[in-house]
Amino acid sequence: MREEEKLARDVYLHLYEIYPLRPFLNISLSEQAHMDAIKYLIDIFGLEDPVGENPEGVFQNEELQKLYDALIERGSTSREDALRVGALIEEVDIIDLQDQLDSVAQQEEVIRVYTNLCKASGAHLRAFTGVLTRYGVTYVPVELSQEEYERILAE
Repeated sequence: MREEEKLARDVYLHLYEIYPLRPFLNISLSEQAHMDAIKYLIDIFGLEDPVGENPEGVFQNEELQKLYDALIERGSTSREDALRVGALIEEVDIIDLQDQLDSVAQQEEVIRVYTNLCKASGAHLRAFTGVLTRYGVTYVPVELSQEEYERILAE
């Protein structure tokens, strides 16, 4: 999850350089806070930090590296595609966090942090799709069900 939050932060920072839209900057700062929260858990449980000193855009997990590269490519094609990439990242974060909460998370600290991160990802999803709506683009969820997506938008 720490590398997943890093992926979001790094993609948003890169896309902000191309399309200086406020959500990319603001949410990249939030993703850094998410990374810090997960680092806190890593430290509490004495785990190895997969991020370490890796610079922006570099990941230990090969699948995340491929995903980062693909998202950067896709998001660089247009402002609307960049916003869609942001929304997609948040969809995946919500699903992955919820999966962890449903199947793995047992410690109170982990449940608290992951629950807060899931709520924040919902807010980020609303931010990206809200900007798309202002540009006249209707976002269609890619990973979430339409029902789950609509529930998150209504929060």
